[in-house]
Amino acid sequence: MSNDKQTLDRIIKQQRVMSGLTLRQLSDKSGVSHSHLGRIERGERFPSGHILRKITQPLGFEETELFVLADYLSPPSASEGVSEAQHIPRELEPYVASVLSQEPVEMQRTVVAILTILKSMAR
Repeated sequence: MSNDKQTLDRIIKQQRVMSGLTLRQLSDKSGVSHSHLGRIERGERFPSGHILRKITQPLGFEETELFVLADYLSPPSASEGVSEAQHIPRELEPYVASVLSQEPVEMQRTVVAILTILKSMAR
């Protein structure tokens, strides 16, 4: 499996956790089965464009963001008026993600909430 595919599954899972959603909640909001979503997050399946479109809004991504990350679309050039900063994946540092993934879901949500508050204060 390519590095981009491993990155995409990690980004999807991290964004779901950061959004405070369980697999079942994302499934309910997107219409994609929770078992299929789990396989995507574990890197066992690569999401089709149809699946990406269904999970984009519930995960809080822009319409094209996941398509760019999945290499279905090329990133817009600076001449198209979109800054590169808008296409930086919203993900945790690998070390933080690995430590956080070992904690119970409630602890993960608490840490994400604290980080969100700190981020908003820093702006």
